[in-house]
Amino acid sequence: MFQVDKSTYKLADGHEMPMMGFGTYKLDNPDLMNKTIATAYESGYRMFDTAQYYRNEKMLGDAIRNVANRDDVFIIDKVTEMNQGHDLTINSTDFSLQQLGTDYVDLLLVHWPVAEHFFETWHALEELKKQGKAKSIGVSNFTQSQLELLKTQADEMPVVNQIETHPYLTQQPMIAFDKKMSIVTQAWSPLGRGAVLDNPMLAKMAKHHGKTPAQIILRWDIQRGISIIPKSQTPERIKENTELDFELSDDEMSMLNVMNKFQRTGNEPELVYELGKQY
Repeated sequence: MFQVDKSTYKLADGHEMPMMGFGTYKLDNPDLMNKTIATAYESGYRMFDTAQYYRNEKMLGDAIRNVANRDDVFIIDKVTEMNQGHDLTINSTDFSLQQLGTDYVDLLLVHWPVAEHFFETWHALEELKKQGKAKSIGVSNFTQSQLELLKTQADEMPVVNQIETHPYLTQQPMIAFDKKMSIVTQAWSPLGRGAVLDNPMLAKMAKHHGKTPAQIILRWDIQRGISIIPKSQTPERIKENTELDFELSDDEMSMLNVMNKFQRTGNEPELVYELGKQY
């Protein structure tokens, strides 16, 4: 049975990672961060996702210290595009750790693939892992071809690939590829930034289970074997999103799988790779 504070995936490097985490994008003032993280921790969340690009690492570190011991939480951070390249990756990660107020992150990701610094950035992550500054290393927004390219020079492969996936962008081939490579797929924006929630079929399914459309989507993800990073600032929603102790039938899973429209809320990874920036 799914329990937000206990259910984990075993990563290829042997570390355990919670199935479900809490996203902090756009939590950009200390009071809001403190209240939201306190609510999330009380609701059972033990994994918290930030990024250099979010500019809220210090706020998150402070908020976590208010409610938990470092060993009780799993922190994800990401190296932004402007900080890629060997030396910049090392130096910016040191600064991120200083901001977070910790000696290590549990998972360090390359936020978006950038062609110019592709291999040296990854080698920097490998070094940071050897130094104990990251327990596990992975990527975000990488495609199959980019992972295949990385494999040609990587000493070790990513254990996580955090991508955009939701019922309008099911990413089934990507998830299957990650699994084949022993990479756990993690969903950012699992609710499609709200775009999916008004779907009539989803509403009908939610009514049948006595759940919300968001809970149906998050349960679908868990049954697909992927990790999820929902975010909310509403206390009721934060708690509600963890209540996934029900089962979708094979037919329901199939119905959700065919909702795919190839509809993104974020950028196309290949475009970011070429341009070297996501914005």
